[in-house]
Amino acid sequence: MAAIASFSLLRSFAATTARAFLTVKPPSTVSSACLLPLRSRRLQFNASATNNEEAAARESAANADSGAPTIFDKIIAKEIPSSIVYEDDKVLAFRDINPEAPVHVLVVPKFRDGLTQLGKSEARHGEILGQLLYAAKIVAEKEGILDGFRVVINSGPDACQSVYHLHLHVLGGRQMKWPPG
Repeated sequence: MAAIASFSLLRSFAATTARAFLTVKPPSTVSSACLLPLRSRRLQFNASATNNEEAAARESAANADSGAPTIFDKIIAKEIPSSIVYEDDKVLAFRDINPEAPVHVLVVPKFRDGLTQLGKSEARHGEILGQLLYAAKIVAEKEGILDGFRVVINSGPDACQSVYHLHLHVLGGRQMKWPPG
């Protein structure tokens, strides 16, 4: 497997509105399995990332209810490859391509049924919302982080939601600091 030259992990910097970037730059001969140790990462600060993230969220929100297939619909349909962690008849969980923690898995309902964001959920969505949370627990168990993980749902442009297909982020494998954000 070819070594990865670099990748960025976006993470909130709790004391300010700046964003901290964690970047891994292994030597070209190191395998991707060596990318996990956090001590090899260094921080680079980029204040413009916050503005870019907010602008992208506003743009995504403008098209949220168009009914067009989302990237998650395409992953569910297997049109776009993903690294699946868990799947049942109603839920799909797969690894995030831009992880913010050593374990970062997205859990999505296979059928949107109007669930573009949590803020638009209705009583009729109660069953699938419960199944999403239970799937998050199964993912944490499979990933070996059951003793400490975080579930995040971004809802709407002010939360910088970027894909309008309800989804949960299951994060773990490192100390989860508080406050987040």
